[in-house]
Amino acid sequence: MVINADASQVYRDLRLLSARPSEADEARVPHRLFGYVDGAEACSAARWAEDARAAIAAAHEERRLPVLVGGTGLYLRTLLDGIAPVPEIDAAVRAAIRSLPVAEAHAALAREDGAAAARLAPRDTARVARALEVVRSTGRPLADWQRERAGGIGAALDLSVLVLLPERERLVARCDARLETMFAAGAIDEVAELLARRDVPNDAPVRRAIGVPEIAAYLAGAITRDEALARAQLATRRYAKRQYTWFRHQPPEQWHRSENATLEFYFSKAS
Repeated sequence: MVINADASQVYRDLRLLSARPSEADEARVPHRLFGYVDGAEACSAARWAEDARAAIAAAHEERRLPVLVGGTGLYLRTLLDGIAPVPEIDAAVRAAIRSLPVAEAHAALAREDGAAAARLAPRDTARVARALEVVRSTGRPLADWQRERAGGIGAALDLSVLVLLPERERLVARCDARLETMFAAGAIDEVAELLARRDVPNDAPVRRAIGVPEIAAYLAGAITRDEALARAQLATRRYAKRQYTWFRHQPPEQWHRSENATLEFYFSKAS
């Protein structure tokens, strides 16, 4: 059973732009957690981890091997290591903080949680807002909550992990080519349908997926199609670089890393 661990592929609105498996691929073996969240909803790491735990349990009950695929490190860490049990943030506190310019939010964070302010980049809007809303809503710094992780299942599983780290030039070329294919295969129409939905908020995570802002700008007449493609390719390359660095250095040292981009290499070495 193949279980998705990619934050963009959870959304049913973006089959093409998130590079979800094709319907033909999904028909070969059971696939879970692909395209199962509506774009009007926000899928958090905590929600995904809960759903992944259920999918893994179902696979075991069916005597299937659960294979998690995807590159969202936060999702995987939440599933394996657990998540900080931060209480629900007061809605009024969240709204007030999210309306602040990031410079003001960072200054407030420096007063209320100096350690977090020193650790975070002053222009990291999402993380600064998160740290500030937690300390302001709960009275405790986020770092305190993060030391109380709960719900991880890593210790209860017999993990066999493969981190693929293909040669960078080849990876970049494949990313660029894939964006060209996406644009030609209907990604622009896919985004147009998403933008036409009145029930999807402007700040919804699905609207921030790579390619959506770039195509949206093209559809609005602000840039050309070629410019939208070039910008989406650049955003993808930058994201791939961050993911490459994270998976090379952050996961446990015992996780197997391979610069060979095929699963066949891994399983032949393991057999």
